[in-house]
Amino acid sequence: MESISGLGKEDRKRLSAIVRGTKGTISVKEAADILKVSSTDAAKMLSRWAKKGWLSRVRRGIYILVPLESSTPDVPFEDLWAIAERLFSPCYIGGWSAAEYWDLTEQVFRTTVVMTTQKPRDRSPVIKGASFMLRTISEKALFGMKPVWRGRVKVSVSDPSRTIVDMLSDPKLGGGIRSTVDMFLNYLKSENSDIELLIGYAKRLGNGAVFKRLGFLLERFAPDQKSSINECRSQLTKGNVKLDPALKVNKLVTRWRLWVPEGWAKEN
Repeated sequence: MESISGLGKEDRKRLSAIVRGTKGTISVKEAADILKVSSTDAAKMLSRWAKKGWLSRVRRGIYILVPLESSTPDVPFEDLWAIAERLFSPCYIGGWSAAEYWDLTEQVFRTTVVMTTQKPRDRSPVIKGASFMLRTISEKALFGMKPVWRGRVKVSVSDPSRTIVDMLSDPKLGGGIRSTVDMFLNYLKSENSDIELLIGYAKRLGNGAVFKRLGFLLERFAPDQKSSINECRSQLTKGNVKLDPALKVNKLVTRWRLWVPEGWAKEN
């Protein structure tokens, strides 16, 4: 494991200028712009400082500063959301990570869910010990977000209604349908509950499976929401889908065109 070694006066001056001019992470382009040097020279400087232990490489061309109190450059990220914003932008924090932020769950998830317009080869990267779950979305699906500040970095997170819609679109984003349902019920009881907005988001997203799952869950857990249930029924698309693609299903709820596990089915 490398140890941190000293920097000369000129290097300290340059590194200080870069740290003042960046937000959490440092790219080759930013360093080049700040120091008024070529990208090649900037890349060499950042690489040299990383070898000396003052910077830690996140991925090619991206670095973070090693805290002064650290005796090694092998340091964890201070804020995973800020790192996600830098690595996967345009993006937003979604799924269970957003549900945790909005107090829709008490579960603790070790992986950060990121909804991104990028198309990475690795959808489950582990970077410096931090795990991410990446889901690719279209640019037109970048809606229903709230900005939050993480230090000096502004990060987007799905608002409560968009969080639920995303998890109904893909229950894996909520850790499976059982935990997704728990978050959905907490949403219904929360001050952020807005079924009209949720349905509006579902229409905008354009995934028919959302209405099949949402209508089924509303009918089962919030039967008083009759107008919303009827609206979901009016939006049903052809074909049958599974309540959770990860579960074994053997019962078809025909009115919702939804395959569910036997324990979830009720008499029509």
